[in-house]
Amino acid sequence: MTQVSQADSHKVDIEDYVSDSPQIPKEKEAPKDRTHWLYIGVIVAVVGGIALGLIAPDIATGFKPLGTLFIKLITMIIPPIIFCTIVLGIGSVRAAASVGKAGGLALIYFITMSTFALAVGLVVGNIIEPGSGMKIEPSEEAIRAAEEKAASGESSSGLWGMISDIIPDTMFSAFTSGSVLQVLFIALMFGFAVQSMGQAGQPILNFVGHLQKVVFKLLTMILWLAPVGAFGAMAGVVGSTGLKAVGQLAILMFAFYLTCFLFIFGVLGTVLYAFTRQNIFRLAKYLAREYLLIVATASSESALPNLMRKMEHAGVDRATVGIVVPTGYSFNLDGTAIYLTMSAIFIADAMHTPMALGDQIGLLVFMIIASKGAAGVAGAGIAVLSAGLQSHSPQLLSGVPVLLGIDKFMGEARALTNFSGNAVATILVGKWTGTVDMDRVHDVLTGKIPYKATDEDSQVDMRRPDVENPATHTLAPTPQVNLKHYEK
Repeated sequence: MTQVSQADSHKVDIEDYVSDSPQIPKEKEAPKDRTHWLYIGVIVAVVGGIALGLIAPDIATGFKPLGTLFIKLITMIIPPIIFCTIVLGIGSVRAAASVGKAGGLALIYFITMSTFALAVGLVVGNIIEPGSGMKIEPSEEAIRAAEEKAASGESSSGLWGMISDIIPDTMFSAFTSGSVLQVLFIALMFGFAVQSMGQAGQPILNFVGHLQKVVFKLLTMILWLAPVGAFGAMAGVVGSTGLKAVGQLAILMFAFYLTCFLFIFGVLGTVLYAFTRQNIFRLAKYLAREYLLIVATASSESALPNLMRKMEHAGVDRATVGIVVPTGYSFNLDGTAIYLTMSAIFIADAMHTPMALGDQIGLLVFMIIASKGAAGVAGAGIAVLSAGLQSHSPQLLSGVPVLLGIDKFMGEARALTNFSGNAVATILVGKWTGTVDMDRVHDVLTGKIPYKATDEDSQVDMRRPDVENPATHTLAPTPQVNLKHYEK
């Protein structure tokens, strides 16, 4: 390793430490992001499906099974997705709650706002009925699953019968029976059991974490077939409905964007002003650069590092920011919550199979639990939506492929709403715990104390925002360099 003299104490070259020490590998080059090809493929497939449906409707309806096959691939991996995310999600809850008042208040706020967002999606969906002008026929598999669910409901009616259906015959039969609620039950029991073991259960959680990576990698592989499923679904629905189907999808998109806008500046703005007397429009202006980054990447996680830095600059204590922001990215997904329930109502209307109030409430409760822990994973929203429909109305699964064509265009609104919700939550939790300087918050949001962009802001990799570039860090004027910081 290169020796540094006292005279050169202020000229430490980090490359000397990296290159001369075999224990510290150089930062690997970030893999190229190819997901834009998937989005392009979906758009081309949607346009092709619409064109075929208009030109040759009889032929187009014959491609409908392509969408059905794609959904079967998604439902195939729903049980392990639910199991892994719930088990690890319980771990996140315990970790957040263990850090004291800030963590507990954050969790209460997250669950409350996510539930409210889900309810907003249900209400808006029932009011506008966006899919009422479409005609989507359920597949034979979906009809068979619905009949089996109905038969099961008849054989075990009442409260005790419903509870009996949730409990599987064996621990492993839940994963083969096709009952998502049984998998959810096993995951909850398993998660709480592991957490009760304390540190002894950490190796098990590590294993589940690695298993989750494999499952989501498999989900990513399946999503590369999304253009095929989108083509078949759009060709089939346009072939049987005509241009009216395109109009209904446009209505859903417009209604979703409008709902997210009203949620941010209406609901979140009201909550923020009620507790802190701060203006949501000023907060949005303060975070304008991050909003642009989110629109460019369609992911709220791309702006996570900048959000943490800006919340600290605004006067929120670093410890509070470190608790609220990362936890919020798994538990405070307001935009995703609105998307899930609005999409479910849209599919039910499009298939002319409206869900009863009881089914809608049951679906809402399921979404509250199942949506936790799957944040930041491409396709997780479609998977959770499919799981919810499979558990409550299996015949509606046939309508999920239709959403693939517009899912990408709804991603920006989801991400912006998620991001705004976490920004507001950070200030609120800081206010409730007394870990924020509200005078500084006011001065920052009004522009009296401007935020100056740093090298870290400009060097955030939009494809891998969690990886920092060591070359952008300014070394302290001392030879005592903490090399562990560069081992990331």
